[in-house]
Amino acid sequence: MTEFARISPGYALWHTYDRKLKAELFSTALVAGNELTVIDPIALLPAHRIELESLGRVARIVITNANHARDATTFAHCYSAPIFAPPELSAELPHSHSLQVAHTIGRLRIIRIEGAAEGEFALYHPDNAGTLIVGDALINFDPHGFTLLPRKYCTNQKQMIQSLRKLLDLDFARIFFAHGNPIMIRAREQLESLLDS
Repeated sequence: MTEFARISPGYALWHTYDRKLKAELFSTALVAGNELTVIDPIALLPAHRIELESLGRVARIVITNANHARDATTFAHCYSAPIFAPPELSAELPHSHSLQVAHTIGRLRIIRIEGAAEGEFALYHPDNAGTLIVGDALINFDPHGFTLLPRKYCTNQKQMIQSLRKLLDLDFARIFFAHGNPIMIRAREQLESLLDS
């Protein structure tokens, strides 16, 4: 069962449990003016799709790592929206635009997270005290709580931690996850505490 929620004026999210992957999957929509940037999209029920469309026009789709193609092609077809994806997905998504380090998409800054899952990127939006959107490098669901991607899923966990430390140079109040509930206050401080533990 997919659940959809408008979290704040600038963000909506939806999630579902994937029995095959045995994981909660989350998607985020960034609302800017009358345009939406949809990150790591999973399928939406028709009623929820109407809710999403009421927030604005889906202008682009961004995929945070090589494991998150999910329903991106369906969204791209339905909304005639371009896909921005890690280079590792170029064969699976031949018409996508390749994410690049130091690249920006609108006001979203693209940041490579080395050592996490293949093709891992974080997204940073500076408005309203700052927002970080992550793929797999960080998770936030029971029973684990807010923590790092487990070592067995990392290409190099030590390198991932070094990459995540660079995010502390940014100002952000909240973090959205591809796997877990968002942190809506003091997110930077919580990330710093996690990385120091």
